[in-house]
Amino acid sequence: MAVYKEAKTNTWKVYYRYTDWQGNRKQTTKRGFATKREAQAWEREQLSKVRASLDMSFESFVDTYTVDMKNRIKENTWHTKEHIIRTKILPYFGKRKINEIQPKDIIAWQNEMIKGKDKRGKPYSPVYLKTLHNQLSAIFNHAVRFYGLRENPAAKAGNMGKEKSKEMQFWTQAEYAKFAEVMMDKPRSYYAFEMLYWCGIREGELLALTPADFDFERGTVSITKSYQRLNGRDVITDPKTSKSNRVIKMPDFLVSEMQDYLKQLYSISPNDRMFEISKSYLHHEMDRGAEAAGVKRIRIHDLRHSHISLLIEMGYSAVAIADRVGHESINITYNYAHLFPSTQNDMADRLNNFRKDGV
Repeated sequence: MAVYKEAKTNTWKVYYRYTDWQGNRKQTTKRGFATKREAQAWEREQLSKVRASLDMSFESFVDTYTVDMKNRIKENTWHTKEHIIRTKILPYFGKRKINEIQPKDIIAWQNEMIKGKDKRGKPYSPVYLKTLHNQLSAIFNHAVRFYGLRENPAAKAGNMGKEKSKEMQFWTQAEYAKFAEVMMDKPRSYYAFEMLYWCGIREGELLALTPADFDFERGTVSITKSYQRLNGRDVITDPKTSKSNRVIKMPDFLVSEMQDYLKQLYSISPNDRMFEISKSYLHHEMDRGAEAAGVKRIRIHDLRHSHISLLIEMGYSAVAIADRVGHESINITYNYAHLFPSTQNDMADRLNNFRKDGV
């Protein structure tokens, strides 16, 4: 590397030469530094990256972390991670050397986050606080595992927030029936909510559905993708997990409803989205329908909970339910354990009979 002054602009520039991972020699130039000291500081940072030295700023290591991780995860997942890093982590640790950040610094940052407020002026939820800490810890873990950082200060400081999300809510079948009736004035909304409630699919899975996903002879719908709106672009990704790829058997009435809906979409092609609506549209319609029907307002995702609670009420096992709704692990289904019917009385009766028979 070399640092030079540009007479015309009275600024400094750096010539940066390096060898990439394939052994190719590369060169780039960075201009516009106000002072020689700033140019030399940038030069040192680039050398630290090339040598995988942890004597670099946290901000510079995030650049390395980004190169290593961005193409390994889904675009929507990275979008969320990048927003947290940019808005909640870099403002506090960006200029600090990563190998000098200590657990006490993490605790100070945690206290700032705990005092923080969202756009509505409300404190961050415990689940969100845990998410923030997990992202910071993931960066340090990456430095430990692959770049020789001695220890993860975020792990030593301990977590904040908690794992458990807000209590799940659900509608009974009677409540959903009231809601569905008032939604019939807008067929697109009605059919969208019918799919959400009677199939238990996720919001993104609904919005990615195309005519090709339906097999009306077999009465099935294939869940193979998810829809996201990112930076003004429509993005179709794989579903949330590998188990989310599934084929769902629909009740006969829903098969008929979806055939009727497709007939209303005159010029739709097999691979066109059937529900060209936004998540905010669905949320607005949920507000409207719940108020008109006189039922409690639940989240869109709670329709998935409602479907699961209905299946539990019908007597299906956790294994069968997990397969239908695409839970990655049956342990997720067991989060609904309080809804499964208790067998304690039956157990006690059978034990009484066993003792009598054995005496």
